Amino acid sequence: MKLGIVGLPNVGKSTLFNAITNAGAQSANYAFCTIEPNVGVVAVPDKRIDALAEMYHPLKVTPATVEFVDIAGLVKGASKGEGLGNKFLSHIREVDAIVHVVRCFENDDIIHVDGSVDARRDIETINLELILSDLEMIDRRIDRAAKAMKGDKTLASQVTFLKRVKETLENEQPARVIDCDENEQAILDEACLLTAKPVIYACNLSEEDFTTGITSNENYRAVCEIAEKEGSEVLPICAGLEAEISSLSKEDKEMFLSDLGVEEGGLDLLIRRSYHLLGLISYLTAGQPEVRAWTIKNGTKAPQAAGKIHSDFERGFIRAEIVTFDNLMACGSLAAAREKGLVRSEGKEYVMKDGDIVHFLFNV
Repeated sequence: MKLGIVGLPNVGKSTLFNAITNAGAQSANYAFCTIEPNVGVVAVPDKRIDALAEMYHPLKVTPATVEFVDIAGLVKGASKGEGLGNKFLSHIREVDAIVHVVRCFENDDIIHVDGSVDARRDIETINLELILSDLEMIDRRIDRAAKAMKGDKTLASQVTFLKRVKETLENEQPARVIDCDENEQAILDEACLLTAKPVIYACNLSEEDFTTGITSNENYRAVCEIAEKEGSEVLPICAGLEAEISSLSKEDKEMFLSDLGVEEGGLDLLIRRSYHLLGLISYLTAGQPEVRAWTIKNGTKAPQAAGKIHSDFERGFIRAEIVTFDNLMACGSLAAAREKGLVRSEGKEYVMKDGDIVHFLFNV
């Protein structure tokens, strides 16, 4: 999973990126501090992996990972090449989902490129630039499909749908708000539009608002209204606080958050929201050599899940032996779970569940 962190300059993008990846991206109080995108790979926090590692004492523990990309701050006119616009847009095109950092805190010492803090205006600024870029792309696609339609009448429905997408964009709405059937969704996916990508709005709050008064923050409420209309996620976060705790040990971090009355750190929440937004789950493999988490789309069947490990596993799939994480923990060992009849044998039509512990049998 590859997440692009975007936003206007000086909203806390690089501070947040540094905090969640410990990658040391440059962060300063002026526009375009980030020019080339910074990249950090983060292990997905998963207590199930830790529990399995205690049970099996494997030689290797491999959690699922998320790649975060800190992309240059955007300004008005980016779709026409203003600022670092063209680079910004090309980098955004490569990610699976967008983490749009929105400034919801007041601080006279940190300049705002538009002179004041207004979350709704800031979101509209970035969305408009992405929409303008998408309009250019959709026009080209409509032209190509219309020309091809002269020799292939089956393309008529594609042209009709693309025109509906264009109309949505012209009404300054992102492509992700469009209701699609399966065929239309395939056309939209192929178009690779920036505004079709799923979005998590990360509301960067002051520490006081984050810990005691999220709902009293007008900018946060404005972001929630926008997200609800377009089916996006909202994540309240304090980048400064995340930076403070990023270097702490796991135990100290949990204690620090507990003292603030916060249950989870921003990274855990961000990854969980990202998995939900993209429809992802993890299944697990466990044994003496390695305990490992594998990320798949929700709804993936057993043979395709096996293919994540190796193409031979999918090609020669016979069956999958599966025990749930909870049952394995309750029994204390795979042998005990097997004795109690809790290890199931599943075939090619089995749809994988989050937390399934699997052993694939195959023959090629």
